[in-house]
Amino acid sequence: MEIDKKALWEKCAAFHGHACPGLTIGYRAALYAIELLGIEFSKDEQVACITENDACGVDAIQVILGCSVGKGNLLFHMTGKQAFSCYNRANGTSVRLVLKNKTASMSREETFRYYHDCNNNEMFDAKQVRIDLPERARIFDSYICECCGESAAANWIRIQEGRKLCIDCYQSYDRFRV
Repeated sequence: MEIDKKALWEKCAAFHGHACPGLTIGYRAALYAIELLGIEFSKDEQVACITENDACGVDAIQVILGCSVGKGNLLFHMTGKQAFSCYNRANGTSVRLVLKNKTASMSREETFRYYHDCNNNEMFDAKQVRIDLPERARIFDSYICECCGESAAANWIRIQEGRKLCIDCYQSYDRFRV
């Protein structure tokens, strides 16, 4: 199936709110992942992505790959790196795409054009993933916090002095806190 890259780019820019070099990074990473893994837009959790940043490019990952926090197939492993680990659940393949360094003296406009025009292997290092494929999203029972009265998923409830508390109401214990 031929991808209409211009229409896809316009859809990414509309979702993000503007066109910028950062959005281009995610756009190119998503297209490269499609090429390397044989994936397409994920209607459920067939495709998963672990992003190592929360920058502009993540919006393109959502638009093109169909990965989202709500579906549970977009996860954040915050390292501050422009890196995206993509997984194809159907065949077990995966790749970690890491943005290569560019010439530091490029202007914003030059960077934008460079990211659009360079080859995939000039832009990204394609590496083995560092994190195993995450399990599919789970659905948890909810409990009422006995302090604030708000409902929270069971995996976020803590027991303190015999009471079920949400993360906000729970007073963590750390003997090394300054």
